[in-house]
Amino acid sequence: MLRLPLLAATALFSGTAMAEPANPIDPARLSAIVRTLASEEFEGRAPGTAGETKTIDYLSRQFAALGLEPGGENGGWTQTVPLVRTQIGAPAAMRATQGGKARRLVQSRDIYVSTVRNVDRVAIRNAPIVFVGYGVTAPERKWDDFKGADLKGKIALFLVNDPDFEAAPTDPVAGRFGGRTMTYYGRWTYKYEEAARRGAIGALIVHEAAGAGYGWDTVIAPGGGNYDIVRAPGAPERAALQGWLDRTAAADLLRGAGLDLETLKAQARRADFRPVELKATRFTADLPVTASRIDSHNVLAKLPGTKHPDETIMFAGHWDAYGIGKPDAQGRTVRAGANDDALGLAGVLELARVFAAGPRPERTLVFAAWTAEERGLLGSEAYGEKPLYPLEKTVANLTLDVLQTAGPARDVILIGKGQGRLEDDLARAAAAQGRTVSPEALPERGLFYRADHFSLARRGVPVLLLMALGGGADLVEGGRAAGDKWLADYMACYHQPCDAWSPDWDLRGAAADVALFHSIASDLANSRRWPDWHESSEFRAIRNATATKRQ
Repeated sequence: MLRLPLLAATALFSGTAMAEPANPIDPARLSAIVRTLASEEFEGRAPGTAGETKTIDYLSRQFAALGLEPGGENGGWTQTVPLVRTQIGAPAAMRATQGGKARRLVQSRDIYVSTVRNVDRVAIRNAPIVFVGYGVTAPERKWDDFKGADLKGKIALFLVNDPDFEAAPTDPVAGRFGGRTMTYYGRWTYKYEEAARRGAIGALIVHEAAGAGYGWDTVIAPGGGNYDIVRAPGAPERAALQGWLDRTAAADLLRGAGLDLETLKAQARRADFRPVELKATRFTADLPVTASRIDSHNVLAKLPGTKHPDETIMFAGHWDAYGIGKPDAQGRTVRAGANDDALGLAGVLELARVFAAGPRPERTLVFAAWTAEERGLLGSEAYGEKPLYPLEKTVANLTLDVLQTAGPARDVILIGKGQGRLEDDLARAAAAQGRTVSPEALPERGLFYRADHFSLARRGVPVLLLMALGGGADLVEGGRAAGDKWLADYMACYHQPCDAWSPDWDLRGAAADVALFHSIASDLANSRRWPDWHESSEFRAIRNATATKRQ
């Protein structure tokens, strides 16, 4: 796998020998950790399964062996995350009735649904369907797709992404939501939340790969299963049914109501758009559900600071993947999540090893492995609701989630350009390696809102995400074209059994990326600096509200 000595590989970034010391992150160690976590023994690391038990035990032992202290609840290694786990069973009967004629909607072919309610059955009978455009309420952008429409007891049908995602430069909406850069309003999580707030009994999003950022295979990968945090008594109830409608099925359904999908999409790009109820159309579903409450766990370790132990810098990745599913073409059933995110976790463990072996930092370092990221960032969200270290004194969250496995690169991909000052730290660290920073080439994928750092960002904590899904890297061998090919090949395995460990991986580039976080954190951990958000960031005001606690 390692075709060049590590120092020689580092020199390739600039084409000359460098004064910087060799990369402290070991590619061979990264590979070995992933090989273990992505093995069949760990059963795809699904929350609440035997795979979780093995994963928690493995991570706790690794942190202990490195000399870290338990960083969880009650002096232990974990934080309990109570979850509701649901599974749609068979037969799953769904249909749309139009003009007296019923059309069957087949799960995973025409439609994909799940529920996060703790129930034994979802029964919806003759519910009206209302097309709500992009389903965005954004007063600060002078935008409201709902116009007071009553959605109680109805199915809300959404378009994916933001109102300006497909806008022409001359359209009035162009640039209002960042253009091709997705905002949180474009995420499926926001749309489901908005449907629930408005009393909809169900929420369906029209799937289009360009706007979603992934194909139908990724949509159906959970196999009808879902998770949610156990909500407090009296908390708003989620929609009974949520999911996706295949684009062809959606176009046919709209056509049956005398509507045209492309025409509606054009109308939804206008600020004067109003919801459209599908005439003579009703949705019916009868779905058996297996629901249970489980206690999953985040894993946390720490290196206490010598001078400012109450100030923390957090490294994080998620330990969960998609467990065991249907056999693929090769008969594989374990969806092991080797890159997503066993490799990110390997990076967190490597950072823990290097920091534990060196001088103790002045600020505390926290190493976190979150549960249930694949189910909606639930583990990190649970931590955000009940943090074990004060968020107002969390200096930064540095998250690793999917790293490229194709070798050294001349650049590193920046996710969420323009959000915060940590971008300057990244640029300095990259320059020290003889590399540059490239903004994500696929901002429409909304990656800034799709990883666990977002649970802390939305509470004001400065964050930085390294994620290879934002565009092909400029690889030393093959350039940007080779990086793009790697990404396309990887996306074909995204959330599938083929996201598996391989001895052919070249992890020198991944190790260099992890080393960037070592450089950034080394500086922050031994300084009095508090990185901030840019003026234009939606998170700056939240952070500013706690400024007096950092004086």
